[in-house]
Amino acid sequence: MEYVGKLPYICINYSTLPMKFTAKQIADYLHGEVAGDENACVSTFAKIEEGVPGALSFLANPHYEPYLYETQSTIVLVNRDFEAAHPVAATLVRVDNAYEAIAQLLKLYEQATQKRKGVHPLAYVDATAVIGEDCYVAPFAYVGEGVVVGRGTQLYSHVVIEAGARVGEDCLFYPNVTVYHGCVIGNRVTLHAGCVIGADGFGFAPTPDGYDKIPQIGIVTLEDDVEIGANTCVDRSTMGSTVVRRGVKLDNLVQVAHNCEIGEHTVMSAQVGVAGSTKIGRWCMFGGQVGIAGHSVLGDQVRSGAQAGIAGSLRKGHVTVQGSPAIDAKVFARASVVFKKLPELYAELNRLKEEVDALSKRQ
Repeated sequence: MEYVGKLPYICINYSTLPMKFTAKQIADYLHGEVAGDENACVSTFAKIEEGVPGALSFLANPHYEPYLYETQSTIVLVNRDFEAAHPVAATLVRVDNAYEAIAQLLKLYEQATQKRKGVHPLAYVDATAVIGEDCYVAPFAYVGEGVVVGRGTQLYSHVVIEAGARVGEDCLFYPNVTVYHGCVIGNRVTLHAGCVIGADGFGFAPTPDGYDKIPQIGIVTLEDDVEIGANTCVDRSTMGSTVVRRGVKLDNLVQVAHNCEIGEHTVMSAQVGVAGSTKIGRWCMFGGQVGIAGHSVLGDQVRSGAQAGIAGSLRKGHVTVQGSPAIDAKVFARASVVFKKLPELYAELNRLKEEVDALSKRQ
């Protein structure tokens, strides 16, 4: 069933929900094995070095193994092939991949604790908006004319969904997210605080008197399972759509300009900037502050180290680059070694030049 306008307000106080699991329940959920007390019970999470009684921790990086022998955590997830060098007081749950397992549990915990329902009386939902079942619209959120919001989506305080936008099911929009008019957002999309989807692209035509704005009449499309960090902006296209494909993860303070297309499962760290009309392939990875020139085409599995400047296309993909302008990462590493020695090399060059000049004068 869908509702037009406001739902009755039902707020769940998730901060007081009891969340207790035994080692056996955790092992069954993760298809793991218990080594120790299968009835050991946990109700919170903690880093292994900060473990407390009743907490669940994990060990995935061998660097943290010494903490295992002194942690106060009740249960610790470890890889199935892990062998302890000393006695361990905690109950161990052996799984195929401890890092992936803790991620599954954290996701389960988040889903169980953050779900709220209803439209708060202080929210504004236009009479023509359609709100799906089990949605939550917080105080001071705004849902505009003709907006459609799918089942189970959560809109926190000061979220703005402008006219004609469509939002899928089970999305989570944190405070101060803004979705401009007409944009389309898929299912299970998470937008963090201050994220802006669909602001005008940076399009201006130079004239003798200044710059004339080029109207940006397109939209932004975010496909399913996208997550976008705080204060990140994805601009609407001049025409058509800026597209962020399924499974893409963008960190905080990322800029994606108009008419770009970001391929499936690509990830970008903080302060990456993608100029207009750039096409990026699948499973790419970009470190912090990478800049990508406009109208570039990057193939699948392009990886770039932090602060790289990608000045043109890398159509074949399957490459790792570094530096500005970006070059093959191995070449960049060798060049960096030489760069560190430039003062000594320059001094040596001057010395050799003096010797050559002296020999020339003797002839």
